[in-house]
Amino acid sequence: MMQTAVTDTNLLRFRAAVAGALAHLESRRQEVNDLNVFPVADGDTGDNMALTLRAVLEELDRLQGADASRTIDEIGREEIVQSVARAALLGARGNSGVILSQLIRGAAEELVSRPGELIDAALIAAALENAAERAYASVRNPAEGTILTVAREMAERIAAENERDRARTRLEPDAPPELQDRAIAATLERAVAAGQESVKRGPELLAALRDAGVVDAGGYGLVVIFAGVVAALRGDDPPPLDHYAPARIHHPEHHSSTHRYCTNFAVTGSALESERFLAPLEALGDCVLVVGDAATLKVHIHTDDPERATAVFDGAGEVSHLDVADMRAQMAERDGRLGSNGSSPSQPFGQSADGAHNLGGACGGPANGSAVGGLAVNGSAVGGLAASGPAGGGAGAAAPTRCGAVAVVSGEGLKRLFAELGVHTLDGGPTLNPSTYELLAAIHEVPSEEVLVLPCSPNVVMAAERAAELSDKQVVVVPALSQQAALAASVELFGDRPLEQNAQALNEVLARVRTGAVAPAARADPQGRFAPGEAVGFLGEEVVAWGEPAATLRQVLLALADGAELLSLLAGEQAPLDPAAVAALLDGELGAVELEQREGGQSAYWWLLAAE
Repeated sequence: MMQTAVTDTNLLRFRAAVAGALAHLESRRQEVNDLNVFPVADGDTGDNMALTLRAVLEELDRLQGADASRTIDEIGREEIVQSVARAALLGARGNSGVILSQLIRGAAEELVSRPGELIDAALIAAALENAAERAYASVRNPAEGTILTVAREMAERIAAENERDRARTRLEPDAPPELQDRAIAATLERAVAAGQESVKRGPELLAALRDAGVVDAGGYGLVVIFAGVVAALRGDDPPPLDHYAPARIHHPEHHSSTHRYCTNFAVTGSALESERFLAPLEALGDCVLVVGDAATLKVHIHTDDPERATAVFDGAGEVSHLDVADMRAQMAERDGRLGSNGSSPSQPFGQSADGAHNLGGACGGPANGSAVGGLAVNGSAVGGLAASGPAGGGAGAAAPTRCGAVAVVSGEGLKRLFAELGVHTLDGGPTLNPSTYELLAAIHEVPSEEVLVLPCSPNVVMAAERAAELSDKQVVVVPALSQQAALAASVELFGDRPLEQNAQALNEVLARVRTGAVAPAARADPQGRFAPGEAVGFLGEEVVAWGEPAATLRQVLLALADGAELLSLLAGEQAPLDPAAVAALLDGELGAVELEQREGGQSAYWWLLAAE
C-alpha cells in the first residue's frame, strides 16, 4: 500500500503534487504547444493545460484556508470533488483544457471515495480508469492516438501490473510518509513509461499526426504532468522524457476547420442538460464540447460567430468566462515564428532539442482550442506562481507576464512603437472601430491573465468595456482616447506589476498629457473656415487652426509647447512635410521643449501630437 491516507490532516501533499505537475508543464509548455496540428495548428495546448492546473492549485489554496490546516474531512469529501472539478472546468480553455478538467474530475471522484484507505496501486489504477472514462464521455467523436488513448493506456498498465504483483508495492499502514511518497512515485513512474509508449504510437492511430510528423500534444502534455507529480513526490528531478520537434510548417487537409474563432465560455444555471445544446451549437461551428453538470457547463466551439454561440444559452443560464481566440492569427504567428527559427518543415517526429511555442488538440479528441498565456511557474518541483518576462510585445512574441496591455491602433509605425513598449496591438483600420469580439480575441492574445485595454478612440470605449465584462481574464479599460496619449501612457506599463497599479500609473500619465493633431479636411467646413483637403489642426477635440499644412502644424505645436517639456510628433503615411521641414518650422521657438519625431504610419491624420 502506498502514499498518505485519504484522511490526511491537510491537503498539502496533494497541493505539492499539483504544483509539481504545473511547474514541469510550464518548463516544457512551448514544446507541447508546438506539437499542435489536430484539428488546427493554433498552438496553445500547453497553455490551456497549464491554465487548468493553475485553477486547481488556486482552489486547493482556497479550500485549505489561510493557515493550510483544514483536514479533508473538515472540508468534506464531496465539497473537495465538486470545488476542484468546478475550478478545473472554469479554468479550462480549449479542448485540451476541457478534457484535462474531466480527467481531474474523474480521478478526484475515485480518490476520495474510499474513506480510511491508503492510496495504493489499485486505487491509482481505479482513479486513472475513472478519469479516462470521464474524458471519453466528454467528447462527441473520440479520436484514438490522442490524450484519451494515453490516459486509458496509463490506467490499463497500472491495473495489469497490479494484478501480476500486488505484494511488490504493499506497505505497512504505519509506513513513514517518505516511504509512502517513494512508493506512489514508483507507481506513477510506471504510468509515465506507459504514457510515453502510448504517445509514440499516436501517429500510427491518427493520420493527421503522422502526416505532420508529430505526436499528439495533449497526450504528451499529460505525460509531462505525471512526470512532474513524480518529481514532487521524490523531491528530485522528473523522470526523463523524449523531446519532440515542432510540427512541420504546412497545413494538411484538416489544416483548419472553416471557422475563425476558438470560443470558450461557462454557463451557470439550474437543470442544465448538455445534450440539448449540442445540435444548435453544431449548426454554428465545429469542435463542439459541452461538459459539466446541472449547475455549470463549459462550452468550447470553433465558429465565425461567437455572439450567436453564446446566444444559444439565452434564458437557460448566465454566460461568463468568455474567451475568444482568432485561430487564423494564431496559425500565421506560429508559421512565421517556426519558419524563422530554423525549424525544418520536413523534420520527422522524434528526438529534438527543447523549445518552441504553440499547442495541440483535437476536435472530438485531444486537446486543442484557445490560446492564452498564463503566469509562469518557477522551476521548483512544487514552486508557486511567479511573473516573469517583459510587459507584452508584438503579437505572439512576448513571454508570459502578470499584466499586459492591448491597444487599438492604425499604422505600421504605431504598431512598432507600441510593441517596443511591450503592448500588443489590434489593427482598428483607418476608423479605429473594432468589434467586441475582435477586442476579445486581442485580449486573448496577450500572454497575461491581467490585461489593460487602451481604446485609442472614444468610439471604441463601449466595445472595450463590453469585452472587459465578458472576458475570462481580469481586464481594465484605461481611458486613453487617442493613439498618441495611449503611447505616452504605455511607458508606465510594467509586466510584473498588478493590474490596478498599472492602471493607476497609466491614468496618472493621461492626466498630464495634452494631445493635438493635424489632418486633411474630408469636407468643407459649414462655417467656411476650410475647404476639403486643407489642413485642420486640433487641440484635443477642438479645431484651433486651418489652412496650409505647415502653418497649421506650427500653430498646433506652439500651442502644445506652452508649459511642456516634451513634444511627440507621429507622422502619418501621407504627411506633406518631412522631419527636417517640420523642425525648420519652429526655428528655435520651442526653447527648452524637446521635439521628438517618429513615424506613425496612420492614414487618417498627417500628424498626431502629444505634450508632456
